[in-house]
Amino acid sequence: MDKFFSTLLYAFLLVLGTNNLLHSSATSTIYNVLRCGAKGNGITDSTQAFAKAWAAACASNESATIYVPKGRYLLGSVAFRSECKSPSITFLINGTLVAPTDYRVLGQANNWLSFEGVSHVSIIGGALDAKGTSLWACKTAAGSNCPNGATTLSITKSNNIRINGLLSLNSQMYHIVINRCQDVLVEGAKIIAAGDSPNTDGIHVQQSRNVIIKSSSIKTGDDCISIGPGTNNLWIERVTCGPGHGISIGSLAKDLDEEGVQNVTVFKTVFTGTTNGLRIKSWARPSNGFVRGIRFIDALMQNVQHPIIIDQNYCPHNLNCPGQISGVKISDVIYQDIRGTSATPIAIKFDCSTKYPCKGIRLHNVHLRHLKQEAKSSCNNVIGEALGLVQPNSCL
Repeated sequence: MDKFFSTLLYAFLLVLGTNNLLHSSATSTIYNVLRCGAKGNGITDSTQAFAKAWAAACASNESATIYVPKGRYLLGSVAFRSECKSPSITFLINGTLVAPTDYRVLGQANNWLSFEGVSHVSIIGGALDAKGTSLWACKTAAGSNCPNGATTLSITKSNNIRINGLLSLNSQMYHIVINRCQDVLVEGAKIIAAGDSPNTDGIHVQQSRNVIIKSSSIKTGDDCISIGPGTNNLWIERVTCGPGHGISIGSLAKDLDEEGVQNVTVFKTVFTGTTNGLRIKSWARPSNGFVRGIRFIDALMQNVQHPIIIDQNYCPHNLNCPGQISGVKISDVIYQDIRGTSATPIAIKFDCSTKYPCKGIRLHNVHLRHLKQEAKSSCNNVIGEALGLVQPNSCL
């Protein structure tokens, strides 16, 4: 890690005063996207220039830095992939990457910017402006034939990834997706989209292990952080959420054969005006999935509709699930030092599976109120205990 930061600092000092294609040293090679043909005017398509810079960095036998100076760089869908010779590659971004104005250009793609099968890649600073507002308008207009839209930044089948100080604006769909990865750090991220923007999850993690998300602010129209099947060893710390749908494990039970979620810690979080705070949800469908070893610690709720909720009867639009029972097994979940206000009378709701009741649910020092009044709790098919001061009165 010391070598990584020393290399990054050296690269930063070099690029401060140069627009050359590259500079070499004993430890790092620097590629400037301007010398690869990029234009920072927000009009000229710089997609191929960025691909050229990546190819050169990837082929280097040394650690490499791709430098993006100040300016606005128009990019279409681009994938950074391949087994690189370079031991590490850093994107050092001082500018803003912007999507095409016509949402249909990206709307047909799954991803705008994707990293696939890479290792030891860092993305430092910069802004990603996906211009998703026109696609959102299309989706909310009755009878419109709209594309699904693209994830802004997708990291797939990769390891040792660092994302630091990134700003993501108005994603068409998810802002950041971490899928089938290992050893990922997201720090100092700022994610912004309208509170009514559809399917704009801030950060989605699935089938990944050893992921850290910390010191980040997420304002969006869907889950601030969503946690999918196969997530193991996830640490979330000092994240603020709102607007948005909260931090959610799930939806689970989409498929019968589904990997479980385990060892997730959510620490020192703040939720403001969100639909949910700390949520676990699964479809009311058969599944061999599970959720266990979950720690929700030190959270502040400010006017949150459902501060603490487990919903195993999730069945939107009553399609493909009426009359079925969730097979997801939920156990060993701790809520500790949770405080603040609920926008609805039911501040704690545990609605678990009739076939597989939630087990080992623990409330420890929880204080939630509703409009300066006592809030209520609701429990169905849940086994657990309350410790310390717990308000509303526990129904466990």
